Order: sequence, then C-alpha cells, then structure tokens
Amino acid sequence: MSSRRDIDTEPTDQASGATSEEFEVSGLDRDVEVLVDRWGVPHIYAQSRMDAYMAQGFQAARDRLFQIDLWRRRGLGRLSEALGPGHVAQDRATRLFLYRGDMRAEWLSYSTEAKDIVTAFVTGVNAFVNWALEDPARRLPPEFAELGYEPAHWAPEDVVRIRTHGLLYNVEQELARALTVRDLGPEGEELRSVREPVSNITGPTDPSLYEHLSESVLEVYRLAFAPVDFGAGTSAEQPAPSGSNNWVVAPSLSATGRPVLANDPHRAVTLPSLRYLAHLEAPGLSVIGAGEPNLPGISIGHNGRVAFGLTIWPVDHEDLYIYQLHPEDDDRYLYKGAWEEFETIEERAAVAGAEDVIHSLSYTRHGPVVAVDTGNRRAVAVRAVWLQPGMAPYLASLEYQDAADAEQFRRSLRRWGAPAVNMVYATTDGDIGWQASALVPRRPGWDGSHPVPGDGRYEWDGFAAVEELPSVHNPESGWFTSSNEHNLPADFDNDALTTTSDWSSDARHERLVEWFSSGESIGIDSSLAMQSNADNLHARHLLDTLHRVRPEQYQDEWAQLQTWDGTESVDSFAALLYQVWQRRHLRPWLVDQSLKRLNVTPAAAAKARHRLLRAETLSSDLRPDMRMLAMFDQAIDQDLTLLNEGVAQTLGQALEEIAQLLGPDRESWTWGALHQTTLRHPVLSKVTDVPADWGSLPSVARAGSGDTVGMAAYDAEFNAVLGASFRMVLDVGEWDQSRAVNTPGQSGDPRSKHYADLLDLWAEDGSFPLLYSREAIEGAVDQCIILRALPRNSDR
Repeated sequence: MSSRRDIDTEPTDQASGATSEEFEVSGLDRDVEVLVDRWGVPHIYAQSRMDAYMAQGFQAARDRLFQIDLWRRRGLGRLSEALGPGHVAQDRATRLFLYRGDMRAEWLSYSTEAKDIVTAFVTGVNAFVNWALEDPARRLPPEFAELGYEPAHWAPEDVVRIRTHGLLYNVEQELARALTVRDLGPEGEELRSVREPVSNITGPTDPSLYEHLSESVLEVYRLAFAPVDFGAGTSAEQPAPSGSNNWVVAPSLSATGRPVLANDPHRAVTLPSLRYLAHLEAPGLSVIGAGEPNLPGISIGHNGRVAFGLTIWPVDHEDLYIYQLHPEDDDRYLYKGAWEEFETIEERAAVAGAEDVIHSLSYTRHGPVVAVDTGNRRAVAVRAVWLQPGMAPYLASLEYQDAADAEQFRRSLRRWGAPAVNMVYATTDGDIGWQASALVPRRPGWDGSHPVPGDGRYEWDGFAAVEELPSVHNPESGWFTSSNEHNLPADFDNDALTTTSDWSSDARHERLVEWFSSGESIGIDSSLAMQSNADNLHARHLLDTLHRVRPEQYQDEWAQLQTWDGTESVDSFAALLYQVWQRRHLRPWLVDQSLKRLNVTPAAAAKARHRLLRAETLSSDLRPDMRMLAMFDQAIDQDLTLLNEGVAQTLGQALEEIAQLLGPDRESWTWGALHQTTLRHPVLSKVTDVPADWGSLPSVARAGSGDTVGMAAYDAEFNAVLGASFRMVLDVGEWDQSRAVNTPGQSGDPRSKHYADLLDLWAEDGSFPLLYSREAIEGAVDQCIILRALPRNSDR
C-alpha cells in the first residue's frame, strides 16, 4: 500500500503573507527579484543572464554557505588552514588530483560563456560572504563559529580546478580484478566480477606485474575522494556509489498526451542535501530544476522547450599504470626503454595551529603518482580522463540549457565530459530520446579493465566523438529508460571502443521494463509511484533458484520467504528476514563454500575473501551470489544436502541477529523497524549547546533496498544512506503540472524553516509542484527577496 503524499498549490494568493527582504549587492547591473516558494525553491527574475547567475550564486550561498565553503576547501586541498594538522594528508591527496592544465582550453571546453557564467556565480557567492562577514555572529551559519573559522572568497578557477566531487570510474575495479585474479585465478574473478560479459577476462600476460600490488596502492586516491572527517564517526557526506533511474515516454504512451520525463538520481542522502533546486529567468535564459549548490546552472530539469535528465553511465575513465623504477634512482621510471624523471610540484600550505607544510606532488607522463614501492622498485600512477580540459563534473550542462529542440540538445552534448551519463530528453514537439554522453578514450589493443605497465605499450589514441556513442531518437517502443545497467546496443562494437564492462545490477531496470511492457498508461502519478517502487525482483530470482531446498529447521520462516512476493515494504517481516539473511549470512556462507570448491589455499582465501564478500558495497547486486549458487547442482543429493544445511544454518544466524537488533518480540520484526534513514549533521550533531534538531533529524522508515527502483541501500548499521537525493517528474509542455521533492530541505542553515521541511514529504514518497509559470509561482510565494544593484563606483 502506497503512503505517497503530494502537495498541491492552493487557489488563494499566497504572496500577501510572504515576507520581504532586501540586499545591496555589488556587481549586479540591475536589480534582481527572487521569489522563494513555500518549498524553498528560489525563482530568480533578472534583466540579464549574468545577473541571473550572480543571483543564483548569492542565493546558493544564502542557503548553503557552510556546505559550499567546505566543498571548496576540500576540493582545493585547503582543509588544514581552517581545521588543523589532522587534515594535511587529505589536502595533499586532493591537490594531487587538481586540474593543472591550460585554462584557456579548460574554459572553452564547456561553452563560450562558461567563464563569464562561473565568474558571475562566484561573484554572487562572494557578495553574500561579504554581507555575512559584516556581522558574522548573527549572519554566518553556526558551523563556522563551532569550528572557529570564516568562509573564504572564491575565484572562478576554483570551480573548474576541483575534480574530486564527481562519480568517476574505474581504478578500484581494476585493482580488485588484478588482485583477485592473482590470488584466486580467473575462476575466482568470475565469481566476484560484475563485468558483462563475465568471461571476457583480459589483461597483461606477465604474472609478475601484480606480484607486489596491494590494496594500499590506492590509499591516496581514496583519500582524495573521501568526505571530510570531523571525528566521532561523522563526515560531511557519505560514500556515494552510482545509481539513478530515468525514463522518457512518448505522447502516444503517455496518460497526459504529452511526453513525460522522470529522474531520481541516487546519491548519498545527507544533511544538508546534495541537490539544490532553482529557477533562472532572464532574457535568453529560462531554466528550472536541480543542480549542485556549488555550481551555476541546472543539470536536471527543463527550459520550457526541452526537458532533460541523467543517470550514471559507468564509463572507464581511469587507468592504473605500474612502472619500473630505476635501480638506483627513486626519481626515475622506465618508459619506452629510457629513464624519465617524475615531474614534481611543491606547494606551501598554511595549517591552523601549526607550521606551514610543503606538499610534494609527483607525476608521470600519465598522471599523479599514488604509490611508490622502493623496495620492489615499483611505482603506481592514475591516468584519468577527468583531468583533461572540460571535465569539471556537470558544468557542461551550461551548454544544453539553451537548447530549443532535440537536435540542438543532442549537439550540445558534444561538450559533455564528466561524469559519464545516460542523458534522456523530451521536447514540447513530442520528441524523446537517449544519448550516452562521455569523453571516452581510445585504447588500441587493450580494454582498460586491468592495471597495465607504464612502459609505453598501453597508450590512449585520442577520444571518441559523442556521435560514436550509443543513442536512440523517438524509439519505436515509445519509451526509454536507464538504471546504470548494461545498455550497449547489440550492434555496438565495445571491443573497438571500450566504454566499460563494469555495469551496475539490472534489478531496477528489469522492474522498469516489466512496468513499461505491461501496457499501463504512463503518467505523472504513476511515474511518481514507480520512483518509490519496492519490488525486489532479484530477491525473488535468488529464492526461486533455491526452490528445491527444504531445511530441516526454520521451516516456517523458510516457507514465508518462499511465498513472499518480493516487495520490501516497511511492514514486511519477509523483507527483513531476507535482507539480514542474504547479505549478512548467506553470502559469507556461499563465499566460503565457493573458495573450497576452487581449491584455494587457506592463505589465499584469507587474503581474498573480503573481495568476494563485497561487504563495503551498499547495493546488493546479486550477480556474484547467483554465480556462486550455480556451482551447486541441486539434482545431486550431496549438493542439495549441503544447501539444506547451509540455508538452515544461515537462517538461524539471521534470526538470532534480528533478535539482537530488534528484541525478542517478533510482532515488532518488520523491515521498517530496522531499515531507516537517520540524517546527522557532520558538525552540529556533536554540539550540545544547540537545538537537537540542528544536529540530527528524526529517523524515517524506508521501504526497498539497493535492488529496488525505490533505491534505499544501507550501510552496516542498516541506515539507508543511499537513495533518491531528489525526485522529479516533468509534464512536458504543461510544466506547472510537474512534480519534485528534495530532501531534507532546500536550506543547509539550521536556522531556516527550509532546513528539514521536506523530510517527511520525501519519506512518504510525496512531492510538490515544480512551478514554472510566473502566475503559478506568485500563488505560492513564501518570501520576496530584492537584490539591489549598487552603483559601479560604490565602495560597498
């Protein structure tokens, strides 16, 4: 039963009860009007495009100043100057991965106006910072006082030099694959792998290449992408594996008679929210939707003519290179038969409460050096597409915001770089489509799936044009959907241009295809409901695979699982039992049995077991589990007996754990009692002299899991930390009928009424109108803000 709650606009004029506020802003050409609706969405009305972007920066800082200031500090490697010596190592790691290339090429890669737009945006941010610093005790968000520093001013280059806030792939997969093959052989990698096709395991033929590799070679890389650690188990953001669903529906299949576009990006659910909704109106500019608060423009939304949405397309944007060091010189490595010197950059950095430090950063011709093993005369570097010009995540959306039709929109994606995405679009003309969009390197003779020698044999040969990547325009089916699944068309030659072979589970996609193929008319309400769908088809597949199993113990519980429909509702006992059993007990049992069947030595098994367990992942992804189950032939008595014993053993363990987690009263044993989202502020949750609801929000029960369309993947404490960072369904052409929700609110300032006002709506799978027309917006105004332009000669 759905608990979805939607909010509609009231017919009465809300503007009469709206509050008003004015700010004097240096740098504006003309005054700007900002109408903030009752859900916290700012609708910005300016008389020039650059004033609109400047106002967006001002308003983003007004709502999210601490969040974006921390984003800048972390991304530039400048945490230590505010937070002290404990952050020196992370600063060095992050600086290692800054963009350091030609700035002219960088700016022109996004759009002709990109530098002007970013400059206007950061000017707006800085204007708010200046205003706040006039009276910091009253105007600055409370985090600054708690941590003892003030926000910094931004330069335009700060926005584009930072690259470590995006979702980027796949050196982690390369390393795990190499180590698994080394320790367990190709058979072990086939069990662990999420590659498609699984059996296509290729790599360098010299087994000694991986002999001295270890998990630690990527410690610096991981630190560069890590959230800010404020101690006591809190951080500014949670790890965020890729996810997301989107779909577009043609008028012929739509309940509205117009195209429908839906998008629910899956990222870490955080306090404050990752996403920020905004609406920009100016001559030649009209766009509304979501972006990230540290960036100008809108990456997911519409411009009154074209609607657009995205999901991650997990292109291989990274390669791990292993070098032979000179026998006597640690500063040189072998390349094409000659010894080359590492390029070294030294940067002085301030550290709060301590002496300055010198960050020494080393690079090969391929990229940043992340590990040096002088004992074994090896070095490791990361080559990343995202260190090329034009790869600041999402900024290329500036190019497609102005597209007038499908053709212009598709052409604008020639500039798209990172992250790699499945871009869907729908137009008021009735066109729909999909364009895979990324900067894909050509790797002649190799596929990028394994670490390779850095000796010159494995090089890139330019990049593919977007026209070479998969796409569809007005598909015969009348719909298109993507959920990070393997979606290369059958006629796409992935050997000639290797995009990737590491794909997310197709569990969500399978459910969506089932829905689209049902003949049901697809509309706004049905799309909203599907975005929260909790049907776990892959859970049912796994249980169906075990249909012959008859455990001697826990027969009632096993019968409940076998008759369960797979819907992971909050009130379901079967969903609770399945999730605790499969993830925490069945999978480890399967891994141990599989290692025995592979005749792996105890030493190798101990070294590699964690890679098969995949305990660090938030999403289930049952492909490896199903391959391990396939090692058992249930037609053979010995195998069936072992499965019976294993299921009984692991069910018993799961029931014991549930009792420890929820207590002995089985009446309280439901999935929602255990599986909840609890949002804690990374700083204010540890402060005792502020209101409690500044630091921690009430827990909300969550349906679904990592394998459901309504994504709710959870961590080791069953906190559903990964899900829809926001949801959006667009009625293309009747824009005021569109719906959206953010979580927990639009503002990151705990003093704001919009700090957590959307949490309950999000938790109940509800939505609010994403209003676009001026008339509709004026009926839902909560606050009127005027940004007054100061005279150019003003010293204010």
